[in-house]
Amino acid sequence: MSAALDLPPRAKPSRSAAALQLLGHSGNLTAWGFAAVAGPLLLNTRQFTDPRGVFAETYSRRAAAALGLEDEFVQDNWSCSDRVGTVRGLHFQRRPHAQAKLVRVLRGRILDVAVDLRRCSPTFGQHVAVELAAGDGRMLYVPVDFAHGFCTLEPMTEVAYKVSADYAPEADAGIAWNDPALGIDWPVSADAACVSLKDALLPRLCELPTGFA
Repeated sequence: MSAALDLPPRAKPSRSAAALQLLGHSGNLTAWGFAAVAGPLLLNTRQFTDPRGVFAETYSRRAAAALGLEDEFVQDNWSCSDRVGTVRGLHFQRRPHAQAKLVRVLRGRILDVAVDLRRCSPTFGQHVAVELAAGDGRMLYVPVDFAHGFCTLEPMTEVAYKVSADYAPEADAGIAWNDPALGIDWPVSADAACVSLKDALLPRLCELPTGFA
């Protein structure tokens, strides 16, 4: 039995845009904030081990609320990516259908990214990035008005995430994952990445209209 009071060495983000700051604990949940961009959180869940294996409480609304996360998650999504270097994103939904997300990896490993799209934010256009892996007990919380995307670091990677609003096709939007203005240190080149046609045609950040979020 162990509580994740500090991140083990392999859990520390290798491509994070900001250092982590411990924010607090609630129940089996520990929350870390990103120093450079307020809003996204890295959550660490306590894991219990015995001769049978491992048990973890992957989500508790009460524990999340005690740490300031008041979102009501209404839909669970799942994806499986066959190839290393598959990029999904950067996606968001416009208001009034904006989504907060809670992302974890069921199999494999990803570089997970959240980009600040809040026009009035001093960190508009900046991002956080962190590696998540199956069984590591970590989740990335992505607030509303942030674009989200990830790149797979292992084959057959499965990602599950909760969202706080139903999918709304009329509000579906995104920005180009490889927009140079974002400065994201992706582990794959544009030529080598496996990207959907839809994502390949997404606009750059500077091409989004005012009030897009």
